[in-house]
Amino acid sequence: MTTETLTSTEYIKHHLQNLTCGFGDGGIHCAHSAEEAQEMGFWALNVDTIGMSLVLGLLFLFFFRSVAKKATAGVPSNAQNFVEWFIEFIDGSVRGSFSGRNPLIAPLALTVFVWVFLMNAMDLIPIDWVPGLATALGLSHFKAVPTTDVNAPIGMALGVFVLVLFYSFKIKGSVGFAKELSLQPFGKYGLPVNLVLELINLIAKPVSLALRLFGNMYAGEMVFILIALLPFYLQWVLSVPWALFHILIITLQAFIFMTLTIVYLDMAHQEHH
Repeated sequence: MTTETLTSTEYIKHHLQNLTCGFGDGGIHCAHSAEEAQEMGFWALNVDTIGMSLVLGLLFLFFFRSVAKKATAGVPSNAQNFVEWFIEFIDGSVRGSFSGRNPLIAPLALTVFVWVFLMNAMDLIPIDWVPGLATALGLSHFKAVPTTDVNAPIGMALGVFVLVLFYSFKIKGSVGFAKELSLQPFGKYGLPVNLVLELINLIAKPVSLALRLFGNMYAGEMVFILIALLPFYLQWVLSVPWALFHILIITLQAFIFMTLTIVYLDMAHQEHH
């Protein structure tokens, strides 16, 4: 898809629309406009977000598994060196932010960081390449960056939230968790205020996780789209520096998502007396 065949407004709308498909009369239908996607209702699926997330997740698993199978105690390969360094980095982050003992936290932190980073990194692919390939394959729309679709960050944040609730009940018990929500920070005489403040704090955790990641990645994608509307000779002048700076953004957002996941789970493991 090129700017020569679309107006600027149509070009922006095209790149911001997901490949949304849902069940209707006679089978599966895919939307050709944002309005049509909205009419599909709750059970419409953003197929591009789901597909890219799964592909990148499988790529992560395949790479780390292949390196693990070829690992040697002798002279390591470059890939083994990288993976070992990366695992040590994640392990150090977990040790610095998690005070409890749970063998799930480090693998979860590794998965969260790499998966979010890979999804963010799709933003570095030239903005027209993936939609252009999708158009050649007969698909009307295709967004290559899953984290620019608010559903993906919200889904991951809700997964973390479920784990926070699970370990809060498991470590503190239902009574202990209820006391934590109702008796802090003002004691038993401030119970209504405590409950409101703690519930807001609890709900804010997945909201902040999701919206921080989505907002930064969506803004970054918008900059790339706007640059693509400029004349060709200006696109490379502006897109290359922005892409280099964007490498920092996508890495930082993955690190923040991982760190907050560890911190929230650490809070869930702490017993208050």
